[in-house]
Amino acid sequence: MTGAWTDEPWDVGVYLVTDGTLCDRHGHGVLAVVRAAVRAGVRIVQVRDKDASARDLLALTAAVADAVGDTARVVVDDRLDVVLAARHAGHRVAGVHLGQSDVPVTAARALLGPETLVGLTANTPEHLTALDRLPRGTVDLLGVGVVHPTASKPDHPPALGIAGFAGIADRAELPCVAIGGVTLDDVAPLRAAGAAGVAVVSGICAAADPGAAAAAFVSAWRGAGPGRAPDGRVGVGRLPGLLADGGAR
Repeated sequence: MTGAWTDEPWDVGVYLVTDGTLCDRHGHGVLAVVRAAVRAGVRIVQVRDKDASARDLLALTAAVADAVGDTARVVVDDRLDVVLAARHAGHRVAGVHLGQSDVPVTAARALLGPETLVGLTANTPEHLTALDRLPRGTVDLLGVGVVHPTASKPDHPPALGIAGFAGIADRAELPCVAIGGVTLDDVAPLRAAGAAGVAVVSGICAAADPGAAAAAFVSAWRGAGPGRAPDGRVGVGRLPGLLADGGAR
């Protein structure tokens, strides 16, 4: 199975967030998990390692990007410097995902240029209000969560639940990816609640068979049927091109 793109411009699908410790649990390693997940249909891979040095994270990002080629889009969590260095070295890195305490998204957009994917964590009405003040095109995608409490992010904010996620997605003018403790049973309700995609960490990284786990999430997403179209959301028009090019060298 491949990660074929759909005709729905807001459809991000299954979004893998890596965790080296969880990937090592069954002896797979990050690269093996990423390869298996992408073969199963995962469309975006976020390289995340909060404890890695810049040099080690750059090496991991380059390896992941080279492993998936143009089959999936690779973004880096938090580290704009690593994204810039990887792209400078010619690796296909599509962009960055930033948290509320990371460098400003305006700086990321200015340094990365228009043809890159800039994601931002947003989980409160105040975050959405701040987004409304930014120039259009600054941010492409929101990570909204946590949906449920999760051990992969012990310092997470209060869990939103499906209803809380829906409240953010209803107000947001950008496509929203649900993250945080997302299980197979959550996929259909989240898609119905307006999710453009579901981000999965432990559900794939900690699985004994990451490929089978990823395939199950992809199947659940596709089986949920068309989601609620995010009419009028400003990021929808940009997403197909950003998802299709894979990050220019």
